[in-house]
Amino acid sequence: MSTFRYRKGSIFRSLFSRARTERAASIPEVIPGTGLRGSLQLRHVDAGSCNGCEVEIASAFAPTYDAARFGARLVASPRHADGVLVTGVVTRNMAGALVRTLDALPRPIVVVACGDCAVSGGIFRDAYGVAGTLDSFVDVDVRIPGCPPHPGAITQALRSLTAR
Repeated sequence: MSTFRYRKGSIFRSLFSRARTERAASIPEVIPGTGLRGSLQLRHVDAGSCNGCEVEIASAFAPTYDAARFGARLVASPRHADGVLVTGVVTRNMAGALVRTLDALPRPIVVVACGDCAVSGGIFRDAYGVAGTLDSFVDVDVRIPGCPPHPGAITQALRSLTAR
């Protein structure tokens, strides 16, 4: 009967010797006027992105950054949401869907722009298929810059809304 042995410095050993999550940064300053304390339900809307931000959002809610431990959660219906998390510049094909989603949200709403395209239009700002920036459709409460933004930045922005 043989026993399993691992070499010093092997990948197997590193799995057991390092931290599995990053430490949470200090609690950010709460954004005034949001009225949310402790939990935040968001409906994600891809208004025309390249999917780079979506990968980072998935990482922000994965175990390493775990935005859910700070009270943030993605929901499937705008009727169940406190706000909307928008990625990408608003294209002509998605403008109607974005407006219908915003109309379906119960008031008051929180709007989070994630990524350079949602914040300022990014490299697609003057493209022929673009209807406008997110600011031209709705007032934005939180802007998360970056192309794509780091999962830690996304988590910190959501923490500024939940005060956790």
